[in-house]
Amino acid sequence: MANKTSVNIGARLDRLPQSKWHVKIWLVTAFALLVCWSNGIGGSVQNILLNELHWLEPGSTLLAMWGTTYTAGQLFGALIGGPIGDKIGRKKSILLYEIIHIIAMIGGALSPNIAVLYVFRLLQGLALGALLVVLFAGFTEYVPGKNRGTWSSRTSFIGNWAHPICNGIALLIVSTGVSMNMNWRIQFMIPSILSIIACIFIYVKFPESPRWLESQGRLDEADKIMTSIEKEIEKSTGKPLPPVEVTNPKPVKKLPFTALFKGKLLRRTIVGSLVLIGMNTIQYTLMNWMPSMLSGLGYDTSKSQFMTMFGLFGAPFGIFIASLIMDKIPRRVMGVILLAGMAGLGVATGLLAPTLGMTGLIVMTFLLNTIIYMYVCYASAVYVPEMWPTSAKLSGSGFSNAMGRVSNIFFPFLVTNVAASSMGSGGVFILIAIVAAIIAVAVIFLGVETRGESVENIGDVE
Repeated sequence: MANKTSVNIGARLDRLPQSKWHVKIWLVTAFALLVCWSNGIGGSVQNILLNELHWLEPGSTLLAMWGTTYTAGQLFGALIGGPIGDKIGRKKSILLYEIIHIIAMIGGALSPNIAVLYVFRLLQGLALGALLVVLFAGFTEYVPGKNRGTWSSRTSFIGNWAHPICNGIALLIVSTGVSMNMNWRIQFMIPSILSIIACIFIYVKFPESPRWLESQGRLDEADKIMTSIEKEIEKSTGKPLPPVEVTNPKPVKKLPFTALFKGKLLRRTIVGSLVLIGMNTIQYTLMNWMPSMLSGLGYDTSKSQFMTMFGLFGAPFGIFIASLIMDKIPRRVMGVILLAGMAGLGVATGLLAPTLGMTGLIVMTFLLNTIIYMYVCYASAVYVPEMWPTSAKLSGSGFSNAMGRVSNIFFPFLVTNVAASSMGSGGVFILIAIVAAIIAVAVIFLGVETRGESVENIGDVE
């Protein structure tokens, strides 16, 4: 089976039937993604520190730094976490970033003042930025190309329940009557404990990626893990595995980080970055500007929050729909359709908002959230993670994620200026359309088709 340059890992993985082993790998990944919610509790913790404990003051620099510090951490985490993960492996990097994140969460919970808390807040962002890259991108190496998009979409579906779950837990903590000084600390401790459980699952149940081992020239280790996987699946299905179709595989090359900025990979770096810039900027605009637009239309705070909340039910609905159709439509076509849908619905919402009434606005925001989160799933969980060769997978995905984070730092200033102009809130939605159109053109002319392709074929950049 083996030769000097390959043990045919890709073909052996891609011919495996769907099995309990795939479900196990998916559940471990999805659970780890679900419980790392330092991002999800940011708003509720900030509210307590601002309005109850007065560690933060309205209009202060410290208050502005709450989100910026975390975002900066995520940016650098994605940027350095990818290359480290490509160097030390998928399993080790997941455990490393999980441990850093857990320590940062516990440190945050024990912080005696806001200065110390901000240090741990930066570390939380750094660890999570790196962890999201390896969980999404690394997972694509374990599942067959024929249904890789479906599996990745399912992972995104589970992971995106983190925000409603952790905010629900925050409400439960309030109902217990614990002091506000303990409340926010408990919010940090709960995901810490759950993440420790996730680490145990990863350590015990999650094998190192045989694809990564092969790309590093560690052929005996790759073959040993692959053989173990094959035996486990044969035992669970009670049937012999299909034959391996690729009998003369190409050697899997080890690529340096600089390869991302040359030749064919440079095109993917540009497209991947633009796709995630679009995700971050459009999602930011909707999440942060919709309440302001509703207030500008005369709805008070309680009504605007109510309408925004109902609109947000479109998020899990959109990801669920994406999981059903992701492997049925070519990736580039899917991206263009979703970008066009976001642009069209965004402009329609901005222009029609004054005439729709409360029910109409709820429907429009629900539809807009649905298609935006279909795109979030497509961009962050499926297309960008799968477009890279194995040895540069986390580096490419991490760099693209970092570029998306950079855009989130500067785009709010552009949105604010547009909204303050004569175009008003409607101009903000036109800005969404322009961003979507630019990215759609890039996907059409520079994008690579990955649907149904093996990781090895996608990674053949010669």
